[in-house]
Amino acid sequence: MSIDRLRAHYGFTRMPFGKDLAPGMLHAHGSHAEAVARMAWCISEQAIGVISGECGAGKTVAARAAVASLDASRHTVLYLGTPGVGLRGIYGLIINTLGATPRFHHAALIPQAQEMLAAESAERGKHVVIIIDEAHLLDAESLEGIRCLSNMGMDQTAPFCLLLLGQPTLRRRLRNGTFTALDQRIAVRYTINGLDLKETRSYVQHHLALAGRSDTLFSDDAISLIHTTSRGLPRLINNLAVAALVAAFAANKAIVDESSARVAVTEVSAE
Repeated sequence: MSIDRLRAHYGFTRMPFGKDLAPGMLHAHGSHAEAVARMAWCISEQAIGVISGECGAGKTVAARAAVASLDASRHTVLYLGTPGVGLRGIYGLIINTLGATPRFHHAALIPQAQEMLAAESAERGKHVVIIIDEAHLLDAESLEGIRCLSNMGMDQTAPFCLLLLGQPTLRRRLRNGTFTALDQRIAVRYTINGLDLKETRSYVQHHLALAGRSDTLFSDDAISLIHTTSRGLPRLINNLAVAALVAAFAANKAIVDESSARVAVTEVSAE
């Protein structure tokens, strides 16, 4: 199947439901906007925030939107998408990004990272924003190391913002008594929920409009089926909507109807 032929068939100026949207082009549904607002508050207050949600709920997208408008001359953003690198990897990212070489001995990494963060704030006047994605995968040593990093002096505010993004198990883990010291430092907790049916319809129409189709292309029944199957999770909505478009195109249909959406559900569920 040719993507160019599909685009021509439906009059798209670009393929809809892609990942390459600028922050200003994102669909601002309620839960997304709430998450962005809370992250923005954490950044301004140099606080710790935990943003949770199911896989595909849009945590990373919301974080990208939250940092998009930051002044690069006043902020340094460190993004870690693979927490499986362990505590040394986390500290290594911080230290390397701030312009130094991580010390060899493990015990020396914490004070080195603290010194680098303090210097970035005090000497360069920059707010550091550390974003750790997939944070539910952090091991106990890494979580304790993060706690140590935030404990930079008696009653002092750590000179950085920390955003932990993860699946719902993250919040439950942090409630475990083992991590009480870190849990007590968390200023904001927010769960990104799936879109409701009205938001799913608006989301689909928004992405179609960005691709040049402002008229009705997906039937109400098709959107309802996509919403039910995806549970309103944006990533799944994207996958199902694209598969439904392909199915409708293969059948030479002018609109994406429920039968096309049903083919998509079967295909995506089988992956």
